[in-house]
Amino acid sequence: MSHPTANPQNHKTIKPLYIIGLLAILLHGCGKFLEEYSQDTDYVRTWKDLDELLIGDCYLPVKDSHFLNLTNNIGSWLHLLADEVEECQTSYANLAYGDHRERSFGYFTWQQRVGQNESYTDYYPENEAWTKIYYCINVANNILSSVNDVPQSSEVDQLGVHKVKGEAYFLRAFYYFWLANLYSKPYNPATASTDLCIPLKTSDVVEDRKFSRQTVAEVYAQILSDLTEAETHLSQYKTEKVSIYRADSTACHLLQSRVYLYMQNWQKAAEYAQKTMTEHPALQDLNVTTGKFSVKDNVENLFSMGGNDVPCIFDYVHQSFSVSRELYAAYTASDLRKRQWYWQKGNFVGPIRTKVNTMYFSYDATSSDFYSKAYAETQAQQEVSGLFLLRSAEAYLNYAEAEAYLGHETEAQNALNTLRKNRISTSANTQITATGSELINAIRRERRLELALEGHRWFDLRRYMVCAVQPESISITHEWTYYTSHTSTKMTERHRFVLEENDAAYTLPIPQEAIVFNTGMENNIRPWREYTVVK
Repeated sequence: MSHPTANPQNHKTIKPLYIIGLLAILLHGCGKFLEEYSQDTDYVRTWKDLDELLIGDCYLPVKDSHFLNLTNNIGSWLHLLADEVEECQTSYANLAYGDHRERSFGYFTWQQRVGQNESYTDYYPENEAWTKIYYCINVANNILSSVNDVPQSSEVDQLGVHKVKGEAYFLRAFYYFWLANLYSKPYNPATASTDLCIPLKTSDVVEDRKFSRQTVAEVYAQILSDLTEAETHLSQYKTEKVSIYRADSTACHLLQSRVYLYMQNWQKAAEYAQKTMTEHPALQDLNVTTGKFSVKDNVENLFSMGGNDVPCIFDYVHQSFSVSRELYAAYTASDLRKRQWYWQKGNFVGPIRTKVNTMYFSYDATSSDFYSKAYAETQAQQEVSGLFLLRSAEAYLNYAEAEAYLGHETEAQNALNTLRKNRISTSANTQITATGSELINAIRRERRLELALEGHRWFDLRRYMVCAVQPESISITHEWTYYTSHTSTKMTERHRFVLEENDAAYTLPIPQEAIVFNTGMENNIRPWREYTVVK
């Protein structure tokens, strides 16, 4: 499958003069995540030059999905933090690969440092996603500082400048939003002005200094400002959408809805969700469509970028992970998502929403050669992101949740039931008639089922903790099994870890590499993670 705009090969096709002449950013493993070197924009002639740089270095490209390279894609571990994933408890013993699993140990068991290895003797790098995202932010900064200098004598040039500006602002906002929801406390209107967030930088000026952390309120203010700019410019560049891999004004509206929902600005969240539903109301009816869901031509898709290692996380092999059986059981028998999005064999549950190239994940629960099929198909590019994805179903959920908080229960029920009509068998009753707290519970439950394994659950659990309307927090239990070796099926011990309600570990620590380099930067306090031995 060839990615039309953000193929990793684009990095090779961009002329070196653009990278050397405009950007020249180096990000080192030592934590210099915002360090820049002098630049020269003489080689930038038109907006098209900046657009080429935008595609090649600001958008996250689709990555190879490969079992052994689980940590290569940005933030694959995000799927392991919440209650969607558990250890694979199966007797299947063919070809075990434990190396990738051990690199996930610190995230899966909520360690004080997420780079902690399973033997507590060393640490894996913690700043891979952090560094890559800040790299992309720096690219956006440089593009935005240069775009006004290119010729705008024709209407085509003017529209092109709007396009580049809009996408750069959109991406910078998306990146800061993603980082803020990993490395700072969830947005709480009562404490946002004092809670520490992440370092914020929006200029291309080289600054010889150590960086500190801005507050949650300051970072969210920047995110909203960037999205307002993105909306303005992308609204000027109105063309027929030809690719889900480039941002447009509708994608911007959905992201604005999400940001306002996290900020507990229910009115604005509902407003932008409504805009999204008006501009792109399409939902895929699972009563009619039985093909794979996570594909680029799904009518719900608004925007996608970045890798998707979800198929690789859930290999049917003993040193791997399984979709949570509790999550799987939460889908009713009449819920078409249960059979179209997942498959089960014994205690193992895996996702089957994804198509790779021209082949499908057509798992046969009775097949003895399952692993060879799965492994062969996961070494290819995915069409839709597992983290940076925007689709219309979220707009219905955002709208329902915001309206329920506002007390507009009829509007909330209608939005929720519109989505469910496309997910539940026509032979069953799809209507939600609950009110009050039960309606809110129903919306949150539907959000968990609909957006599973798309990078939402961890963020949702965090924001529910500080929600002014019906706050809630849950305890999550994960178990980690030790084997005699990475390729052994012999288990030696199993440890049980518990993330308590309102646990401080719901916020990740700032990567140690960044803390070391930026002397004096305050880190997030996380408790030492105790465990109990499971006999």
